[in-house]
Amino acid sequence: MGYPVDTAKLARVRAMMKDQGLSALVCRAPDNIVYLSNYWCMKGYDAVVFPAEGEPTLCVIEPQQADAERNAWTKDLRLFQGYDERDPRPPQMRCLDLALGVLKQRGLTDKVGIELGMGTQSCDRMVGEPTTYTQGYFDAFKSVAGQVVDATPLLVEARAIKTAQEIERMRLANELAALGMEFVRDRIRPCMKESDVAAMFEGFVHARGIGYEGKVEMARAFTLVWSGKGIATFTATSDRPIQEHEPTLFEIWVCVDGYWNDLTKNICPGELTKEYHQLLDLLLEVFNEAASFARDGAPLPELDRLIRQRIAEGGHPGQPSHPVCHGVGARAHEPPYAHQAGAGTIRKNMVLAIEPGIYWPGGGGLRLEDNFLITETGNEKLCSFPDDFRLAMAGARGRA
Repeated sequence: MGYPVDTAKLARVRAMMKDQGLSALVCRAPDNIVYLSNYWCMKGYDAVVFPAEGEPTLCVIEPQQADAERNAWTKDLRLFQGYDERDPRPPQMRCLDLALGVLKQRGLTDKVGIELGMGTQSCDRMVGEPTTYTQGYFDAFKSVAGQVVDATPLLVEARAIKTAQEIERMRLANELAALGMEFVRDRIRPCMKESDVAAMFEGFVHARGIGYEGKVEMARAFTLVWSGKGIATFTATSDRPIQEHEPTLFEIWVCVDGYWNDLTKNICPGELTKEYHQLLDLLLEVFNEAASFARDGAPLPELDRLIRQRIAEGGHPGQPSHPVCHGVGARAHEPPYAHQAGAGTIRKNMVLAIEPGIYWPGGGGLRLEDNFLITETGNEKLCSFPDDFRLAMAGARGRA
């Protein structure tokens, strides 16, 4: 989607580059490319050369020329072929040749930052297959640059604080997630398969999301769905039946034009059992206290410690076995992370996923998760679908 140039974001990056004496950044991870250029690549073969001064250069695979011309914040596009009858190398190596040529042509070779510390990449538009970069790719920059350094710390620090435009995209992702949950809530039935309701949610977001309010070019949803005893930490959606009186948990990622959310929402098509009422009451207390704590200037280690201490006081020591707070943005999981043995401070305009969970031996349990925009006075929860899903159950029964 052709958003206007996010000058606040790019100015912050360039100020950090100046402080570190960087001539240019060269980024190949799709999340960093969309962050710096507004171009979301299809296959993960492309790159952006982002100079400390002047126009960025995008190295774009030929079939995506129209996408780049429509969306990118730069007009300097260099095209490379996906297939070249004279060159047996994978396409990303032809992109590398272009990027190296740009550095030399524009005299950006004194000190170059590349993603040495970012071994994985988030989804490109195609989503299904990651693109792998070999050692030769990274070593090639040494042949043209006086100094090659890891740009990852700079990008991590810059990306932690969101601009108004980034927040707008994340709001759209959360709106679509809420609409998807409402759609599924009104249609879920006991004895459906977990995979049935996962497909229902993902299909709704993809179909409704593309073109949503004239603001979204591409929307994709990914979810893990577990019902009743199938609820656990990080198992796959299966063909287990939906339980009538136990929660069905949705681990949700919605991506809108390269920006993500990370949510956990729940639905129960019948009346919750007593043990689940008690578990939900406890988790809501923990969740709400953690949300109140998450404000500008609060220490991240204390947030992790608080959540785990309250869960232990509620009779579930050692829970959960996963992190309970992290950043969200151009990836669904990105820094900062809250860890009691770590460091860091919550800052205004961070977006944090807070996710306390309790899981029972043998299966079953609950997790609550929402995304919180840190504001001057506290925070704002970005998804409207209720974390106390008993409210959603009552609404659904009323409509029925």
